This record gives sequence, C-alpha cells and structure tokens, in this order.
Amino acid sequence: MNVLATRLIPLFLGALLFTSAPAARAAESPFEGQLIRLAEILGSLHYLRNLCGESGYEWRNRMQALLEAEDPDDTRRARFVASFNHGYRTFEGTYATCTDSAIEAIDRYMKEGEALTRDTATRFGN
Repeated sequence: MNVLATRLIPLFLGALLFTSAPAARAAESPFEGQLIRLAEILGSLHYLRNLCGESGYEWRNRMQALLEAEDPDDTRRARFVASFNHGYRTFEGTYATCTDSAIEAIDRYMKEGEALTRDTATRFGN
C-alpha cells in the first residue's frame, strides 16, 4: 500500500463517521453531492487499483461501509450504487491493462477523494 493510500484510509473512515446522521436529514443535506461523488471515486478506485495489481475488495468494502453509515432509503441507495458503478464502468471501458495513464488516474482520484473527504469533514463535521 502506498503512502497516499495509507493517509487516505483514516480520512475515508472519518468521512463515514460524520455521515452517520439520520437518513431523513442526510437526504436533504448540503453534502449529498460530495457523498455521491465519493461513491463514484470509490468505484473508479475499485476498478483501477485492481487493474494495477491490488487484489481484493477494499474500495468496494468502503462503499459498503458508506452505505451502512448512511442507511439510505431505496431511492437514495440506488443513486449511491449508480454512482459507484458509473465510476467503475467508466474506467472499465477505457483501460484493459494497467498503464502509466491508469496509474496517473489512480493518483488523481486518491487526491480528489482525500480533498473531498477533508473538505466535507471540515465544512459539515460535528
């Protein structure tokens, strides 16, 4: 696991802690867009990291943890899942092998996920 991934683990977990507000409040929350984007990033990382040598379900498990923390209704859950799947399929359609470009995409998404998580926690955390 690289240094950036090691730094992101606590941040992603921290994001899950502050998102555990009741579902009714979260559905109207100002950070809904950030959570949907985070789901897309997790889907992208799930595909790309496995393509480039990481084996396992770490990023899918993080998505599952986000869903458990949010406990969304069916409609909202479908939006989260669709966003995760969109991130996954976007890169699945672009990369069949790990390339320098795929590695660069991983780095960009790791940084964006970190910044998104930090910003959301700073602005909306308790």
